[in-house]
Amino acid sequence: MDIKEAILSRRSVKHYDPEHTMTKEEVRTLMEHAILSPTAFNLQHWRFINVEDKELREEIREASYGQAQVTDASMLLVLCADLNAWEKDPQRYWRHAPKEVQDFMLPAIEGYYTNHHQGQRDECFRSVGIVASTIMLMAKGMGYDSCPMDGFDFDKVARIINLPHDHVIVMMITVGKKLQEARPRSGQLELDEVLFTDRFPDETR
Repeated sequence: MDIKEAILSRRSVKHYDPEHTMTKEEVRTLMEHAILSPTAFNLQHWRFINVEDKELREEIREASYGQAQVTDASMLLVLCADLNAWEKDPQRYWRHAPKEVQDFMLPAIEGYYTNHHQGQRDECFRSVGIVASTIMLMAKGMGYDSCPMDGFDFDKVARIINLPHDHVIVMMITVGKKLQEARPRSGQLELDEVLFTDRFPDETR
């Protein structure tokens, strides 16, 4: 599918065919492309839980206020991030770079993130936001639909997936074959309401 077509046709789908199963090859293809998304300092903070167990899906559905897509979609991904990825063997992120690049980047990582807890968290959320878009567009290109979710009890889901203490859950994404079309777009803002040149106009302050 052309990337423009994928962007135009991607919608948040709530109703999936519960009988459809994605193959392991499809899941791998989807995620191998997802992890090509960019991250600050190439830290690749994201960690993904692909929930396949039906009982766990039911538990997460209960923690998601009964939303059917949690159990009916072919794939349920919990998108998490490692807050401390920056200090866990950071040379691995640059192992194929020239030595002069490594000699610059590794101290830069340490200098930026040490005692910068807000920065650690902000980068995790930025990185997961980017990879989420990649997942949804790649899924569309593969003939699947998707839905990003934050309508769930984060603490309950964290317990269900055994979330490490230094990780955060950012969102979930469902992927599968739709049974119903998404509702029409409900009110897209005009481009000139959100895109400005050089600076915000005075009337927006």
